[in-house]
Amino acid sequence: MNIAMISYHTCPLATLGGKDTGGMNVYVREITRQLGELGVHVDVFTRSQDEHVPHVLHDLGYGNRVVHIPAGPEVPLPKQALVNHLPEFVQGIREFSAGKGLTYDVIHSHYWMSGVAALELKRLWNIPVVNMFHTLVLMKNRVAQSPAEIEGGYRLEGELKVLRESDRIIAATPAELAQLQWLYQADISKIAVIPPGVDTGKFYPIPPDEAKEFIGVPPCGRMILFVGRIEPLKGLDVLLESIAQMRARDVSEEYRFCLVVIGGEADRNDMSAEMNRIQALREQSGLQDLVAFLGKRSQDTLPYYYSAAEVVVVPSHYESFGMVALEAMACGTPVVASQVGGLAYLVQDGQTGYTVPVDDPAALADRLLSLLSNPGLRQRMGETAVETARGYAWQRIANKVIAVYSDLVDLPH
Repeated sequence: MNIAMISYHTCPLATLGGKDTGGMNVYVREITRQLGELGVHVDVFTRSQDEHVPHVLHDLGYGNRVVHIPAGPEVPLPKQALVNHLPEFVQGIREFSAGKGLTYDVIHSHYWMSGVAALELKRLWNIPVVNMFHTLVLMKNRVAQSPAEIEGGYRLEGELKVLRESDRIIAATPAELAQLQWLYQADISKIAVIPPGVDTGKFYPIPPDEAKEFIGVPPCGRMILFVGRIEPLKGLDVLLESIAQMRARDVSEEYRFCLVVIGGEADRNDMSAEMNRIQALREQSGLQDLVAFLGKRSQDTLPYYYSAAEVVVVPSHYESFGMVALEAMACGTPVVASQVGGLAYLVQDGQTGYTVPVDDPAALADRLLSLLSNPGLRQRMGETAVETARGYAWQRIANKVIAVYSDLVDLPH
């Protein structure tokens, strides 16, 4: 079986933690690798953002390719500008596949813009489309923290078109299925609920003393960890307020904790507006000695950070799933997360960590302190988290995705 995987706006090989890199990059990269291991050939098509990067790379193994298609200037562009270059992107895919004499059985697209491109290729190639949205504009706009974060009607029109014309939609959780049904009036008969997975061969518990030595944290220090893009939706300001409240309770000396933030650009010359705002908030709150910004880190080092942490925090206002939470659980670290979207399904409250009301720094501080003060509780939750994460191993997830492909290939078109 041959799959054309489309990830238009972001490359699965990109370093995580940037403005448009995160869980979706991990998903596309890992599902492609696992499909290859199971004998499915995948070509991942993404927009070229750097003329110095070869247009075809074989970094995902098993003969699978990442194909960088020039569409507009080969530099990073804001998402609003990317819509204008979709026709060039589709034409580039057509030319690549025709030049290689390639045919595909299924198009699997990620995010709404990729879905729009996939529908045009469906018309040209007469093959089915599977789409996964990863985020939904009606959910994001509901929790927007400022007018600048609200996306325009063009995205909603695109999402509705992809919903109508795709042959299958993969939703990450039952929550996303419900959102598609009630907010978008989607035909739920063509929606399959398949969560993202985790590489349990990479994300597994490393002895904390060894993990802390690797990243340079004192063995006696207690680390609270945040991993993710630095944007208002991620709720990092709520976490900083929680840390400030914990200091006000005079527990910072007793527990000797610090917050480590991975994601975004730590260099002041390259910081985003949100990173500048968050760093200013740290200084206004007098938390310079308790909060460290490390910038982006490679995926290979993340298991050390997860394993070194006493607790991982995901304080998002909205998450369709929550890959960071799953990776942390696989490493045996309890997670405290907002009770929103996929996080409410993934993090089992009182078992693998805690869920707290969104935008509630006091509740977040309470749960963090309960974990920092109780090593036995952390260990029990961590052990349960590892067992839970094993149910999300990528091979299991890939087999479910293959079943969706096979079902479509067997249907007349």
